[in-house]
Amino acid sequence: MEGGERWTVERYFEGSSTGYGIYVQAERMASGLGPMEVRVSKSQVSFRRRRGFAYLWRPGAYVKSMVPVVLSLALPFQAASPRFKQIAHPAPNIWMHHLELLDVSQLDDEVQQWMRQAYESAA
Repeated sequence: MEGGERWTVERYFEGSSTGYGIYVQAERMASGLGPMEVRVSKSQVSFRRRRGFAYLWRPGAYVKSMVPVVLSLALPFQAASPRFKQIAHPAPNIWMHHLELLDVSQLDDEVQQWMRQAYESAA
């Protein structure tokens, strides 16, 4: 905790109403999949089961960027889609897929499917 204040979703997205709106919709999608936990830190908001399956973070906190939120999904395979800004392979059975989100309309059925696959693999 920085300065003794606990990190909350509201604090994390302070100053970014677009980012907060994207979070609300992403959290709605994730919670519709089943039981999960939301954890907030200085660097990200994570959705977790036994382990994290989806992460929201603000790239503008690290680099010059007009993108309000990046959704990172931990999938057990590499998904081929031009929608992903970047795909990393940090562990043997995890591919992190980074999706830049400019508004809530991008949280569509395809993203819902990827989030379900990430959720199921995080059991």
